[in-house]
Amino acid sequence: MSPVALTFHRAAVLHGRRDIHIEERLVRPPQHDEAQVAVKSTGLCGSDLHYYMEGRNADFAIQHPFVLGHEAAGTIVSVGAGVRNLFPGQRVAIEAGIMCRRCDFCKSGRYNLCKSMRFASSAKTFPHLDGTLQDRLNHPAYVLHPLPDSCSFEQAALAEPLSVVIHASRRVGLRQGQRILVLGVGTIGILACALAKSYGATQVAAIDINQRRLDFAKANGFASRTYCPSVGGSTDDPLKRARENVQRALAEFDTLDGYDIVFECTGAEPCIQMSVHAATTGGKVMLIGMGSRNVSLPLSAAALREVDIQASFRYADTYPTALSLLASGRLQNIEKLVTHRLRLHETARAFDLLSRGQDEDGNMVMKVMIS
Repeated sequence: MSPVALTFHRAAVLHGRRDIHIEERLVRPPQHDEAQVAVKSTGLCGSDLHYYMEGRNADFAIQHPFVLGHEAAGTIVSVGAGVRNLFPGQRVAIEAGIMCRRCDFCKSGRYNLCKSMRFASSAKTFPHLDGTLQDRLNHPAYVLHPLPDSCSFEQAALAEPLSVVIHASRRVGLRQGQRILVLGVGTIGILACALAKSYGATQVAAIDINQRRLDFAKANGFASRTYCPSVGGSTDDPLKRARENVQRALAEFDTLDGYDIVFECTGAEPCIQMSVHAATTGGKVMLIGMGSRNVSLPLSAAALREVDIQASFRYADTYPTALSLLASGRLQNIEKLVTHRLRLHETARAFDLLSRGQDEDGNMVMKVMIS
Protein backbone atom coordinates (compact mmCIF):
# COMPACT_ATOMS: atom_id res chain seq x y z
CA MET A 1 0.00 0.00 0.00
CA SER A 2 1.45 3.36 -1.02
CA PRO A 3 1.76 6.02 1.70
CA VAL A 4 -0.85 8.77 1.81
CA ALA A 5 0.53 12.08 0.56
CA LEU A 6 0.27 14.82 3.18
CA THR A 7 -0.80 18.31 2.18
CA PHE A 8 0.25 21.44 4.04
CA HIS A 9 -0.94 25.02 4.04
CA ARG A 10 0.26 28.31 5.53
CA ALA A 11 -1.10 30.08 8.58
CA ALA A 12 -0.18 33.39 10.22
CA VAL A 13 0.10 32.31 13.86
CA LEU A 14 0.19 34.80 16.74
CA HIS A 15 2.55 33.65 19.53
CA GLY A 16 2.50 36.82 21.63
CA ARG A 17 2.64 40.60 21.40
CA ARG A 18 3.82 41.63 17.90
CA ASP A 19 5.00 38.07 17.33
CA ILE A 20 3.47 36.46 14.22
CA HIS A 21 5.01 33.42 12.53
CA ILE A 22 4.08 32.14 9.08
CA GLU A 23 3.86 28.40 9.70
CA GLU A 24 3.06 25.33 7.65
CA ARG A 25 0.19 23.24 9.00
CA LEU A 26 -1.24 19.93 7.95
CA VAL A 27 -4.44 20.18 5.90
CA ARG A 28 -7.05 18.00 7.58
CA PRO A 29 -10.25 16.90 5.84
CA PRO A 30 -13.52 18.53 6.91
CA GLN A 31 -15.52 16.67 9.53
CA HIS A 32 -19.23 15.89 9.54
CA ASP A 33 -21.30 19.00 8.69
CA GLU A 34 -18.13 20.96 7.90
CA ALA A 35 -16.77 22.39 4.66
CA GLN A 36 -13.19 23.27 3.84
CA VAL A 37 -12.74 26.82 2.53
CA ALA A 38 -9.79 28.22 0.61
CA VAL A 39 -9.65 31.68 2.21
CA LYS A 40 -9.34 34.43 -0.40
CA SER A 41 -9.76 37.68 1.56
CA THR A 42 -9.57 38.59 5.24
CA GLY A 43 -10.08 42.09 6.57
CA LEU A 44 -8.16 43.06 9.69
CA CYS A 45 -10.29 44.23 12.62
CA GLY A 46 -9.69 46.34 15.72
CA SER A 47 -9.99 43.32 18.01
CA ASP A 48 -7.36 41.50 15.94
CA LEU A 49 -5.12 44.54 16.34
CA HIS A 50 -5.52 44.48 20.13
CA TYR A 51 -4.40 40.84 20.22
CA TYR A 52 -1.42 41.66 17.99
CA MET A 53 -0.33 44.78 19.89
CA GLU A 54 -1.11 43.72 23.47
CA GLY A 55 -1.49 39.94 23.44
CA ARG A 56 -5.05 40.39 24.69
CA ASN A 57 -8.39 41.98 23.85
CA ALA A 58 -10.03 43.44 26.97
CA ASP A 59 -10.19 40.58 29.51
CA PHE A 60 -9.25 37.87 27.00
CA ALA A 61 -5.52 37.14 26.93
CA ILE A 62 -4.01 34.62 24.53
CA GLN A 63 -3.11 31.37 26.30
CA HIS A 64 -1.54 29.55 23.37
CA PRO A 65 -0.53 30.40 19.77
CA PHE A 66 -3.52 30.89 17.50
CA VAL A 67 -4.63 32.40 14.21
CA LEU A 68 -6.34 35.79 14.00
CA GLY A 69 -8.88 37.01 11.44
CA HIS A 70 -12.67 36.78 11.27
CA GLU A 71 -13.78 39.05 8.40
CA ALA A 72 -13.40 36.64 5.50
CA ALA A 73 -14.60 34.98 2.34
CA GLY A 74 -13.32 32.19 0.12
CA THR A 75 -14.09 29.19 -2.08
CA ILE A 76 -15.32 25.77 -0.98
CA VAL A 77 -12.63 23.13 -1.59
CA SER A 78 -14.40 20.08 -0.17
CA VAL A 79 -17.32 19.17 2.05
CA GLY A 80 -17.71 16.67 4.85
CA ALA A 81 -20.44 14.09 5.32
CA GLY A 82 -23.88 15.55 5.92
CA VAL A 83 -23.30 18.77 3.98
CA ARG A 84 -26.03 19.20 1.37
CA ASN A 85 -26.23 22.94 0.70
CA LEU A 86 -22.64 23.61 -0.37
CA PHE A 87 -20.40 22.24 -3.11
CA PRO A 88 -16.74 22.54 -4.21
CA GLY A 89 -16.07 25.69 -6.20
CA GLN A 90 -18.84 27.66 -4.48
CA ARG A 91 -17.90 31.13 -3.21
CA VAL A 92 -18.90 31.83 0.39
CA ALA A 93 -18.64 34.36 3.20
CA ILE A 94 -17.43 32.93 6.51
CA GLU A 95 -19.50 33.81 9.57
CA ALA A 96 -16.96 33.50 12.37
CA GLY A 97 -19.20 32.56 15.30
CA ILE A 98 -20.15 28.94 15.96
CA MET A 99 -23.27 28.78 18.10
CA CYS A 100 -24.65 25.70 19.87
CA ARG A 101 -28.11 25.87 18.17
CA ARG A 102 -29.66 24.22 21.27
CA CYS A 103 -29.94 26.89 23.97
CA ASP A 104 -32.87 29.29 24.45
CA PHE A 105 -30.92 32.18 22.88
CA CYS A 106 -30.18 30.17 19.74
CA LYS A 107 -33.75 28.90 19.46
CA SER A 108 -35.17 32.40 19.88
CA GLY A 109 -33.01 33.87 17.13
CA ARG A 110 -30.54 35.64 19.43
CA TYR A 111 -27.65 33.28 18.91
CA ASN A 112 -25.15 36.13 19.28
CA LEU A 113 -25.82 35.77 23.03
CA CYS A 114 -25.26 31.99 23.07
CA LYS A 115 -23.20 31.17 26.17
CA SER A 116 -21.51 28.31 24.31
CA MET A 117 -20.52 30.49 21.35
CA ARG A 118 -17.03 29.89 19.97
CA PHE A 119 -15.76 32.75 17.84
CA ALA A 120 -12.86 32.45 15.42
CA SER A 121 -9.87 34.61 16.43
CA SER A 122 -11.19 35.23 19.96
CA ALA A 123 -9.30 34.14 23.08
CA LYS A 124 -12.50 34.13 25.15
CA THR A 125 -12.82 30.33 24.93
CA PHE A 126 -10.07 27.77 25.50
CA PRO A 127 -8.67 26.22 23.43
CA HIS A 128 -8.95 29.25 21.17
CA LEU A 129 -10.65 28.82 17.80
CA ASP A 130 -8.31 29.67 14.93
CA GLY A 131 -9.33 32.48 12.61
CA THR A 132 -9.08 33.01 8.87
CA LEU A 133 -5.51 34.23 8.36
CA GLN A 134 -4.61 30.89 6.82
CA ASP A 135 -4.89 29.24 3.40
CA ARG A 136 -7.46 26.62 4.44
CA LEU A 137 -10.19 26.61 7.09
CA ASN A 138 -12.59 23.85 8.11
CA HIS A 139 -15.82 25.47 9.30
CA PRO A 140 -19.42 24.39 10.01
CA ALA A 141 -21.50 24.57 6.84
CA TYR A 142 -24.41 26.29 8.62
CA VAL A 143 -22.33 29.46 9.06
CA LEU A 144 -21.03 29.60 5.50
CA HIS A 145 -23.07 31.87 3.22
CA PRO A 146 -23.10 31.65 -0.60
CA LEU A 147 -22.15 34.87 -2.35
CA PRO A 148 -24.30 36.65 -4.92
CA ASP A 149 -22.65 36.55 -8.34
CA SER A 150 -21.90 40.27 -8.25
CA CYS A 151 -20.29 40.18 -4.78
CA SER A 152 -16.47 40.05 -4.75
CA PHE A 153 -14.39 38.32 -2.07
CA GLU A 154 -13.32 41.71 -0.69
CA GLN A 155 -16.92 42.90 -0.48
CA ALA A 156 -17.92 39.64 1.19
CA ALA A 157 -15.20 40.12 3.80
CA LEU A 158 -16.91 43.41 4.69
CA ALA A 159 -20.10 41.48 5.46
CA GLU A 160 -18.82 40.82 8.98
CA PRO A 161 -18.41 44.45 10.14
CA LEU A 162 -21.50 45.39 8.14
CA SER A 163 -23.39 42.70 10.06
CA VAL A 164 -22.44 44.44 13.30
CA VAL A 165 -24.06 47.63 12.02
CA ILE A 166 -27.14 45.86 10.59
CA HIS A 167 -27.78 44.13 13.91
CA ALA A 168 -27.42 47.44 15.78
CA SER A 169 -29.71 49.20 13.30
CA ARG A 170 -32.41 46.57 13.77
CA ARG A 171 -32.29 46.96 17.54
CA VAL A 172 -32.56 50.74 17.33
CA GLY A 173 -35.22 50.81 14.60
CA LEU A 174 -33.37 52.50 11.74
CA ARG A 175 -35.80 53.57 9.03
CA GLN A 176 -36.33 56.07 6.26
CA GLY A 177 -36.63 59.76 7.04
CA GLN A 178 -34.51 59.89 10.21
CA ARG A 179 -31.60 62.17 11.08
CA ILE A 180 -28.54 60.10 11.95
CA LEU A 181 -25.35 61.06 13.79
CA VAL A 182 -22.31 58.77 13.89
CA LEU A 183 -19.56 59.21 16.48
CA GLY A 184 -16.31 57.75 15.19
CA VAL A 185 -15.69 57.09 11.51
CA GLY A 186 -13.47 54.06 11.49
CA THR A 187 -14.71 51.05 9.53
CA ILE A 188 -17.82 50.53 11.69
CA GLY A 189 -18.68 54.22 11.67
CA ILE A 190 -18.31 54.50 7.89
CA LEU A 191 -20.52 51.44 7.46
CA ALA A 192 -23.09 52.97 9.82
CA CYS A 193 -23.12 56.12 7.69
CA ALA A 194 -23.46 54.09 4.48
CA LEU A 195 -26.26 51.94 5.88
CA ALA A 196 -28.21 54.96 7.17
CA LYS A 197 -27.88 56.63 3.79
CA SER A 198 -29.09 53.47 2.00
CA TYR A 199 -32.16 53.44 4.30
CA GLY A 200 -33.07 56.96 3.24
CA ALA A 201 -31.85 59.07 6.16
CA THR A 202 -32.62 62.76 5.68
CA GLN A 203 -29.25 63.71 7.16
CA VAL A 204 -26.12 61.73 8.03
CA ALA A 205 -23.56 63.61 10.13
CA ALA A 206 -20.30 62.43 11.69
CA ILE A 207 -18.03 63.47 14.56
CA ASP A 208 -14.44 62.29 15.01
CA ILE A 209 -11.19 63.64 16.45
CA ASN A 210 -9.38 62.53 13.27
CA GLN A 211 -9.87 65.19 10.59
CA ARG A 212 -8.47 62.96 7.83
CA ARG A 213 -11.12 60.33 8.50
CA LEU A 214 -13.83 62.98 8.47
CA ASP A 215 -12.51 64.30 5.15
CA PHE A 216 -12.62 60.73 3.80
CA ALA A 217 -16.22 60.29 5.00
CA LYS A 218 -17.35 63.55 3.41
CA ALA A 219 -15.38 63.22 0.16
CA ASN A 220 -16.87 59.79 -0.53
CA GLY A 221 -20.43 60.74 0.34
CA PHE A 222 -20.77 58.72 3.53
CA ALA A 223 -21.58 61.80 5.65
CA SER A 224 -22.94 65.14 4.47
CA ARG A 225 -21.79 67.05 7.55
CA THR A 226 -18.74 66.51 9.74
CA TYR A 227 -17.28 68.02 12.89
CA CYS A 228 -13.90 67.64 14.59
CA PRO A 229 -14.06 68.65 18.29
CA SER A 230 -11.33 70.88 19.63
CA VAL A 231 -9.11 69.58 22.41
CA GLY A 232 -9.94 70.94 25.86
CA GLY A 233 -12.75 73.32 26.75
CA SER A 234 -13.93 75.90 29.24
CA THR A 235 -14.39 73.39 32.06
CA ASP A 236 -12.57 70.50 33.69
CA ASP A 237 -15.86 68.67 34.28
CA PRO A 238 -15.96 65.90 31.63
CA LEU A 239 -19.78 65.78 31.53
CA LYS A 240 -20.06 69.53 31.02
CA ARG A 241 -17.27 69.44 28.45
CA ALA A 242 -19.10 66.68 26.53
CA ARG A 243 -22.25 68.82 26.48
CA GLU A 244 -20.30 71.86 25.26
CA ASN A 245 -18.73 69.86 22.44
CA VAL A 246 -22.13 68.54 21.37
CA GLN A 247 -23.70 72.01 21.42
CA ARG A 248 -20.94 73.32 19.15
CA ALA A 249 -21.36 70.34 16.81
CA LEU A 250 -25.14 70.69 16.64
CA ALA A 251 -24.77 74.39 15.87
CA GLU A 252 -22.28 73.55 13.12
CA PHE A 253 -24.72 70.99 11.71
CA ASP A 254 -27.68 73.42 12.03
CA THR A 255 -29.52 70.64 13.86
CA LEU A 256 -29.96 72.17 17.31
CA ASP A 257 -32.77 69.77 18.26
CA GLY A 258 -30.42 66.79 17.96
CA TYR A 259 -30.60 63.49 16.10
CA ASP A 260 -33.17 60.72 15.98
CA ILE A 261 -30.48 58.04 16.26
CA VAL A 262 -26.89 58.42 17.45
CA PHE A 263 -24.57 55.53 16.62
CA GLU A 264 -21.68 55.61 19.11
CA CYS A 265 -18.88 53.67 17.41
CA THR A 266 -15.79 54.56 19.48
CA GLY A 267 -16.34 53.08 22.93
CA ALA A 268 -14.55 56.15 24.35
CA GLU A 269 -16.09 57.65 27.50
CA PRO A 270 -16.21 61.28 26.23
CA CYS A 271 -18.00 60.17 23.06
CA ILE A 272 -20.51 58.06 24.97
CA GLN A 273 -21.24 61.11 27.13
CA MET A 274 -21.62 63.27 24.02
CA SER A 275 -24.01 60.80 22.41
CA VAL A 276 -26.66 61.30 25.11
CA HIS A 277 -26.69 65.07 24.59
CA ALA A 278 -26.63 64.68 20.80
CA ALA A 279 -29.89 62.68 20.68
CA THR A 280 -33.13 64.57 20.19
CA THR A 281 -35.95 64.42 22.73
CA GLY A 282 -37.37 60.92 22.44
CA GLY A 283 -34.35 59.84 20.39
CA LYS A 284 -32.09 56.83 20.72
CA VAL A 285 -28.43 56.15 21.38
CA MET A 286 -26.94 52.91 20.07
CA LEU A 287 -23.68 51.86 21.72
CA ILE A 288 -21.67 49.83 19.19
CA GLY A 289 -18.10 50.68 20.17
CA MET A 290 -16.36 48.47 22.71
CA GLY A 291 -13.86 50.42 24.78
CA SER A 292 -14.24 51.93 28.24
CA ARG A 293 -15.46 49.34 30.73
CA ASN A 294 -17.04 51.83 33.16
CA VAL A 295 -18.24 55.32 32.28
CA SER A 296 -19.97 58.27 33.91
CA LEU A 297 -23.21 59.03 32.06
CA PRO A 298 -25.50 62.10 32.10
CA LEU A 299 -28.47 59.92 32.99
CA SER A 300 -30.65 62.82 34.11
CA ALA A 301 -30.26 64.37 30.63
CA ALA A 302 -31.40 61.07 29.14
CA ALA A 303 -34.26 60.53 31.57
CA LEU A 304 -35.74 64.05 31.32
CA ARG A 305 -35.87 63.80 27.52
CA GLU A 306 -36.68 60.07 27.31
CA VAL A 307 -33.53 59.26 25.35
CA ASP A 308 -33.22 55.50 25.05
CA ILE A 309 -29.70 54.13 25.52
CA GLN A 310 -29.26 50.72 23.90
CA ALA A 311 -26.35 48.41 23.22
CA SER A 312 -25.61 45.65 20.74
CA PHE A 313 -23.22 42.71 20.60
CA ARG A 314 -22.05 41.17 17.33
CA TYR A 315 -24.99 40.02 15.18
CA ALA A 316 -27.52 37.30 14.40
CA ASP A 317 -29.07 36.31 11.07
CA THR A 318 -27.57 39.30 9.27
CA TYR A 319 -25.26 37.78 6.63
CA PRO A 320 -27.84 37.30 3.84
CA THR A 321 -28.92 40.94 4.21
CA ALA A 322 -25.31 42.17 4.37
CA LEU A 323 -24.26 40.23 1.26
CA SER A 324 -27.32 41.38 -0.65
CA LEU A 325 -26.59 45.00 0.22
CA LEU A 326 -22.92 44.71 -0.71
CA ALA A 327 -23.81 43.15 -4.06
CA SER A 328 -26.57 45.66 -4.83
CA GLY A 329 -24.42 48.77 -5.10
CA ARG A 330 -26.65 50.62 -2.62
CA LEU A 331 -23.68 51.21 -0.31
CA GLN A 332 -22.01 53.70 -2.64
CA ASN A 333 -18.19 53.91 -2.58
CA ILE A 334 -17.99 51.23 0.10
CA GLU A 335 -15.11 49.55 -1.74
CA LYS A 336 -12.99 52.61 -0.90
CA LEU A 337 -12.91 51.44 2.71
CA VAL A 338 -10.19 48.99 1.64
CA THR A 339 -7.14 51.23 1.43
CA HIS A 340 -4.38 48.61 1.59
CA ARG A 341 -3.99 45.06 0.28
CA LEU A 342 -1.24 42.69 1.37
CA ARG A 343 -0.45 38.97 1.15
CA LEU A 344 -0.54 36.41 3.94
CA HIS A 345 3.23 36.45 4.46
CA GLU A 346 2.98 40.22 5.06
CA THR A 347 0.51 39.89 7.94
CA ALA A 348 2.82 41.40 10.56
CA ARG A 349 3.46 44.41 8.34
CA ALA A 350 -0.29 44.73 7.79
CA PHE A 351 -0.92 44.96 11.53
CA ASP A 352 1.88 47.50 11.92
CA LEU A 353 0.27 49.62 9.18
CA LEU A 354 -3.09 49.41 10.91
CA SER A 355 -1.58 50.40 14.26
CA ARG A 356 0.11 53.50 12.78
CA GLY A 357 -2.94 54.65 10.84
CA GLN A 358 -0.86 55.68 7.85
CA ASP A 359 1.58 54.03 5.46
CA GLU A 360 5.17 54.93 4.60
CA ASP A 361 3.96 57.52 2.09
CA GLY A 362 1.67 59.21 4.58
CA ASN A 363 -1.54 57.74 3.12
CA MET A 364 -4.36 57.07 5.59
CA VAL A 365 -4.98 53.44 6.52
CA MET A 366 -8.63 52.46 6.94
CA LYS A 367 -9.20 48.79 6.16
CA VAL A 368 -6.31 46.40 5.43
CA MET A 369 -7.23 43.32 3.44
CA ILE A 370 -5.08 40.14 3.43
CA SER A 371 -5.36 37.97 0.34
